[in-house]
Amino acid sequence: MSTTNTSAQGAGAEHVDVLVVGAGIVGLGIAYEAMLRGARVAVVDRAAGVVGASVRNFGHACITPQTGDAAEYAQEARRRWTTLAPLAGFVARERGAHVVARRPEELAVLEEYRSAGADLRLLDAAGIADAVPVDASSAIGGAHLARDLQVDPREAAPAIAAWLATQGVRFHWRTAALGIETGAVRTARGDISADRIVVCTNHDVDQLFPELAERAGVVRCRLHMLRAAIPLTFPLATPLLTGWSLLRYSGFAGTPSAPALRTALAAALPEGIRWDLNQMYTSPSDGSVIVGDTHERDVDAPPFQSEDGFRLLLTETERLFGAPVRVLDRWQGVYASSPRQEFLLERPLPGVDVVTVTTGIGMTTGLGLAPAVLDAA
Repeated sequence: MSTTNTSAQGAGAEHVDVLVVGAGIVGLGIAYEAMLRGARVAVVDRAAGVVGASVRNFGHACITPQTGDAAEYAQEARRRWTTLAPLAGFVARERGAHVVARRPEELAVLEEYRSAGADLRLLDAAGIADAVPVDASSAIGGAHLARDLQVDPREAAPAIAAWLATQGVRFHWRTAALGIETGAVRTARGDISADRIVVCTNHDVDQLFPELAERAGVVRCRLHMLRAAIPLTFPLATPLLTGWSLLRYSGFAGTPSAPALRTALAAALPEGIRWDLNQMYTSPSDGSVIVGDTHERDVDAPPFQSEDGFRLLLTETERLFGAPVRVLDRWQGVYASSPRQEFLLERPLPGVDVVTVTTGIGMTTGLGLAPAVLDAA
């Protein structure tokens, strides 16, 4: 399935100003920014379309709980999501996101983050029950994260690629990058020369720059994810996070009450700790619900997934919504992960940049990295 009508034929003898390796959301963001600056841009990708982490996710731009550089990239990415949506023909829902709190420790984290200046609105039990279709008997409160937004992950990145192709960006699909040096990329279809090369291959950075990936501790993080039909009491209009999400995103996880929350969650559901659970949900326009996710990290990403991970997701989803779950499809998400940093931004060779989001915030920050990368001398 090709994302655009751009030919996959011979790439040899081509010269461009900016050559992007990898057509995920980070690479598309680089291509878009370079195009805006008037550059001649080409993108090479070994697949026939956008099929990686950029379509295997929730479609949630989780702006509010980011801190440091991630917060700046997220705010820039949000501006680009809302700009690109009408141009490329996909929907960016600007309704924010919600967090449901089901124990006092979760409320404490939300209250502390708001007190630290975060842009969120606390909700009481009645407020969260009115906002999201959870079992009201278990919810004691929550929060609305007004700056967050949502896209359909299966539509957004492919739509951006297709639109960029109409604007003069040349895509070479089914074209693997075999080697990179200053000024040129050797591909399976011939060499392409470029003044600037930006490598955005996510977890596969180790295929082109293994020593760089090893120094940064980059491995592959595998996820259990699924899409389900759930008879909700009313539609889920925004992304929905739970207490498990409060352990994951830096703004929440850095609050004084976060360790106590982790202790409480571990005591209540040890399996959640075992699977590094981030229980959250989004609902695409068809009314289905994307359910996830678990996290397992290793250098490789074996295709085999234990049913225990899916069983955990299904059990906790039915408990949260008080409704049965019918699975529509399942998949394994994979993204780059590092224990030391959220971003791998390196220049291993003159004129060659490596850009990888090394945690699960690619859709949140990916489009926002491009200005800083291309501004670098």
